[in-house]
Amino acid sequence: MTKRLLNTLYVTTQGAYLRKEGETVVVEVERETRLRLPLLNLGGIVCFGNVLCSPFLLGACAEAGVAVSFLTENGRHLADVVGAPSGNVLLRRTQYRRADDPSASAALARAFVAGKLANTRHALRRAAREASPDDAPALDDAADAVGHRLRALAAPALTTDAIRGLEGEAASRYFEVFPRLIAPERRGDFPFGDRNRRPPLDRVNALLSYLYTLLRFDAAGALAAHGLDPAVGFLHRDRPGREGLALDLMEEFRAPLADRLALTLINRQQIRATHFRTSETGAVLLSDEGRKEVLTAWQKRKQDELEHGFLEEKLPIGLLLHGQALLLARHLRGDLDAYPPFEWR
Repeated sequence: MTKRLLNTLYVTTQGAYLRKEGETVVVEVERETRLRLPLLNLGGIVCFGNVLCSPFLLGACAEAGVAVSFLTENGRHLADVVGAPSGNVLLRRTQYRRADDPSASAALARAFVAGKLANTRHALRRAAREASPDDAPALDDAADAVGHRLRALAAPALTTDAIRGLEGEAASRYFEVFPRLIAPERRGDFPFGDRNRRPPLDRVNALLSYLYTLLRFDAAGALAAHGLDPAVGFLHRDRPGREGLALDLMEEFRAPLADRLALTLINRQQIRATHFRTSETGAVLLSDEGRKEVLTAWQKRKQDELEHGFLEEKLPIGLLLHGQALLLARHLRGDLDAYPPFEWR
């Protein structure tokens, strides 16, 4: 698989203005130029909060295949500006037909969830080996519980709703022990009771939600680059404003990419309590400095390499989503009998 790992430009400074100058993107704050980047080096632009873009820049990005996403300051998706769909129209028609077929849709939903549960179990087993005697048994028990749901996925004729139920049960057991993945000396500043969002009510949830937003954007870009419609999923059904297939694809990567990075940032004290603020509504949000710390770590993590078992090729982590999007497209075209989910080893 040959594809260049392009940069994603994340703009978090409130009041920033992006414009086109020649073949470059210029970022201005209070009429002062802060950054210039060649457009051809960009894979996407993500704007958080009060960030403006010139119409000429949006047009150039659409023509160049650079998606521009607009999110609220705390990461809720608002809208995307994208160019004409890429890829063969026959591929998308096949995707839509599969999504409308309950049996075919369930088969793909099963594959996405199987990948997620396998990677979640691996994360728990790995953490148990390194945990204290107080934490290791609970982590092993949770890994066993996730493994039980993974085996249950093999039952014939499971409906998509039944598959969602197994995924929900596994996620519940995982997040029950998630506090034990945080270093004991960091648990005071980063307490975690359960997974909550819209809005996140503690620092751990705020960090996870932010990383899941970044992962969703990368998943949507990978799918679109391989001719698929990020909005039409199999596990996540159609809903206005929701990119169902992007959410499907990112399930396999939550534990090995987003969750693992969140824990690394917390346990290594790269993210501290001072990197968060609480709004008047009680929502806990990353500060400007906190967002920059996370974005820097995210971009750096995407440069690391991992072996892709099915493709038998070492890829930058930032291209793993592209590898899975390619395999999904090949399956829908009939080149692969089944979609092989990514397994973290």
